[in-house]
Amino acid sequence: MTAGAMRQGRSLLLVTATAAVAIAAVTASCHGDDAKPIDSKAPTAPTALADGLAATGQTQQVTCPQGAVTVHDGADLTSALASASPGSVIRMADGTYAGGFVITKAGTEAQPIWLCGSGNAVLDGGNDTDYILHLDHAAFIRLVGFSVRNGKKGVMADATQHSVIAGLRVSAIGDEAIHLRDSSSDNLVIGNTVRDTGRRSEKFGEGIYVGSADSNWCKISHCGPDTSDRNFIIGNDIAGTTAENIDIKEGTTGGVISGNMLSSDGMTDGGGDSWIDLKGNGWIVEKNTGKPGGAIKDGIQEHVVKEGWGRRNIIRKNMLVVNAAGFGIYIHEKDIGNVVGCDNQVVGAAAGLSNVACS
Repeated sequence: MTAGAMRQGRSLLLVTATAAVAIAAVTASCHGDDAKPIDSKAPTAPTALADGLAATGQTQQVTCPQGAVTVHDGADLTSALASASPGSVIRMADGTYAGGFVITKAGTEAQPIWLCGSGNAVLDGGNDTDYILHLDHAAFIRLVGFSVRNGKKGVMADATQHSVIAGLRVSAIGDEAIHLRDSSSDNLVIGNTVRDTGRRSEKFGEGIYVGSADSNWCKISHCGPDTSDRNFIIGNDIAGTTAENIDIKEGTTGGVISGNMLSSDGMTDGGGDSWIDLKGNGWIVEKNTGKPGGAIKDGIQEHVVKEGWGRRNIIRKNMLVVNAAGFGIYIHEKDIGNVVGCDNQVVGAAAGLSNVACS
């Protein structure tokens, strides 16, 4: 993005210094146990945002670009989304937008499609809607600022690329709040607030969920891994989830989880027992803060549920107030390249920092 475009307000997305640091770190630090890169494609931020990342040290407001079309109800919104094209900017006026909504169009790197609104612009699924907002084979989409509530699932992204989910409030959800699946890659999920998930099923009440369980690969990804790769989960505030705050599935590679505020205050015995459950390869998990309050066992768990996965992850510089019987960081299978940094700060974990030696 050029300076001129920035002045014109085409893409005013400035994020935290944490994001810029994490993006730089992942290309420098994602190495396997043989000191070679995890895969041939280095993880990068969504390319349309690269010039919009600013190391300001504080979160800047995400705003709609100029030239927006304003919608006022669900019918207006459905029509605007159906007719969207590269460069479209749709602003929702404050109010309630009942039903489920879908985006199937694609923007471009230079001209993404924007859907914006204040926190008082609410997509309301009325409890029975499967997906309140569904990104279905979309690309270069910007979702900014509005609220999503009362559906089985909040924001679902299928086969979505180079998109941004920023500053949303997602609450009162039957299952998970925000889910990237079906090879949704190179996306940025930043600065969202997630509350009150798992109303329909506590087992599936995750806050942010990336990929698919291998038991669902034949349904989702033609019986192969759901390669939802290089996604960035940054600066989100997640609490009141019955299952894990963040769940990263086997089949995913090369993402970053950084600077998130996590809480176990809503977790149940039948839901989750850690803030983060990590099963992919080559993820960096850093600078997250975990607060206790629910049915937590370990702060961060890394699992091998499928051969070849759960490897070469880096967990460092997190502040974890566990106050429970387990570890700050639990590594399921040793000696497969996972790294636990000694710079993690762990409080109240009865079993200690980790079940593996830190480095």
